[in-house]
Amino acid sequence: MLARVLSFLFISFFMTSCDKISFLKNDKNIVLNTSVDFSSVDTFPSFKVCDSIIDKTEKTDCFRTTIHQKIGAELLKHTFIIKDSIDELIYVDLIINSEGIFTLDAIQSSNNIKKVLPHLDSLLRESVAKLPKIHAANKRGIPVTIKYSLPIRIKL
Repeated sequence: MLARVLSFLFISFFMTSCDKISFLKNDKNIVLNTSVDFSSVDTFPSFKVCDSIIDKTEKTDCFRTTIHQKIGAELLKHTFIIKDSIDELIYVDLIINSEGIFTLDAIQSSNNIKKVLPHLDSLLRESVAKLPKIHAANKRGIPVTIKYSLPIRIKL
């Protein structure tokens, strides 16, 4: 009889305390942030002159200023002859790959610019081809390819 009572207590103890006694390791799940915002990058591409800048906003401004200066300097080497004055904004879409190499993707300009300056497309292609290799943009520490739209004011 004592053996039956002890067996009953022993079995009831194990049945009611299963959640308190675990033979498995503690399952502490680590939640990883797996959502990635593909519309932005952690660090913007940078030229060598911008490498010493730490602040993200200043580094981005340095990149924009440097690319405008380099493309503008190449365009100023050429002379344009036109009949009427022009003051328009065009957009040059650049692809900067994960190795830091520039590629001209598209040029968004008005029909007036295309008619008055038909060689502008080829000049912009040459200017982009002359751009130096830069440090690529990074997303979570990995170099990524980005598209950058460069606004250029044509004022002649």
